Amino acid sequence: MVYTGALAAAATALLLASPATAAGLYPKSSAVLQVDAKNYDRLIAKSNYTSIVEFYAPWCGHCKSLQPAYENAAKKLAGLAKVAAVNCDEDINKQFCGSMGVQGFPTLKIVKPGKKFGKPIVEDYQGAREAKPIVEAVSAKIANHVSKVTDKELDAFMAENVDTHKAILFTEKGSTSSLLKAIAIDFLGGIKVAQIRSKEARAVEMFSVEKFPTIVLLPAGNGASATTYDGELKKDDIVKFLSSKKTEKKSENKSEKKAEKQAAKMAEKEFEEASSSQKESEASASETAEASEEASEPTESPSAEAEKPVVLTPPIPVITSETELADACLTPKSGTCVLAFTSAKGGDVSVQSIEGLAEVAFKYKNSKHAIFPFYAVAEEVTGMPELKAALGLTNDVDVVAINAKRGWMRKYSGDVYTHEAIEMWIDSIRMGEGEKQVLPGILIGKTPEQVAQTTTIQVEETEPKETVSVKDEL
Repeated sequence: MVYTGALAAAATALLLASPATAAGLYPKSSAVLQVDAKNYDRLIAKSNYTSIVEFYAPWCGHCKSLQPAYENAAKKLAGLAKVAAVNCDEDINKQFCGSMGVQGFPTLKIVKPGKKFGKPIVEDYQGAREAKPIVEAVSAKIANHVSKVTDKELDAFMAENVDTHKAILFTEKGSTSSLLKAIAIDFLGGIKVAQIRSKEARAVEMFSVEKFPTIVLLPAGNGASATTYDGELKKDDIVKFLSSKKTEKKSENKSEKKAEKQAAKMAEKEFEEASSSQKESEASASETAEASEEASEPTESPSAEAEKPVVLTPPIPVITSETELADACLTPKSGTCVLAFTSAKGGDVSVQSIEGLAEVAFKYKNSKHAIFPFYAVAEEVTGMPELKAALGLTNDVDVVAINAKRGWMRKYSGDVYTHEAIEMWIDSIRMGEGEKQVLPGILIGKTPEQVAQTTTIQVEETEPKETVSVKDEL
């Protein structure tokens, strides 16, 4: 990143060379959204979509180096999140960039919708300046308006909001894809989007679902017949299908309302003939009611939020000896454990990984859902280098789930250790998704020190690396 001392010198040289302001890095044809001080509020701050915004200067070498990766990320996130850029070298944007806390170029910030409309949560993106980690970081921040429904909750789900369309994805997956989250955002307030797993037999039978994934649209109204989507599972096609069905229902409602309106006009005419003074009174009352209705729209109370007590997230337990580790996770009967191996070299990433696990554990505890134990393993535990080698862990920060009883292990392969990213990984383990590796049998029932006295085991990597493909998968 180029900092302000160098910025001034470079800017002066550029201005001496040319009186005109340099053109932006991203042309109009770019997948990157062009944003400035005037339209930022409308396009980003008041959007229901999560965005990543790059604040740059056209003459900045680091900005030019980032451009190809940022363009690629924009293409991968098209339809899922907004990828935007602000040219801080333009006069109209200079004050705005300063107000956003920009001190060097390029600065990347993730902007996600907050609880109060138009008041988003803005945080710095500190990850690698490559397409894959950018896509993963933004995807992890996409708001989730998708309801997960079970057989037990089905009746309540069907009974609520009868006047609203419901789109249901039947899937074998437990986690919610970025694509489905984006569809829910597209139809926020118009169509309620839900997800039901294939194991929910009653729901599957009720909607005659024969394959997975399948999307079913239940129109608004009591006794409405469901429609099964039979097109390609691409966002544009799905949105077109849901939009057309929503429009059909609007047309039906429009015809009904037109007839009601005509009947009301006839009644109003008769009433006017009977009493013109009453008509004026009703008109005045109607205006008052409309004004009252507009004024009574629900708003979030800032005072209520301010009065909420601050609840600190308790840290996860720290294992400080080989005996503790063996007893907790490496006996022949030990179930699933999540272990965080960190080091001083890991710096902020070490802290973030531990905090992310702590937040997930605390969330499950508060919701009274059972979850397997999480531990931080101290760097000074005897035999730790040999244990990490046996597990195939080579980074300064590694998080791994192991199950000694069933003999498997699964590494966390993400590039960021945010609460959301770790929670998605934990959820996939709970649902039995994702490939697992064989846990070396020599580890079970032995302390790290005992492992250090044995021959190092090479663990073959069987889990393929994830690609940056999030666009068209449900």
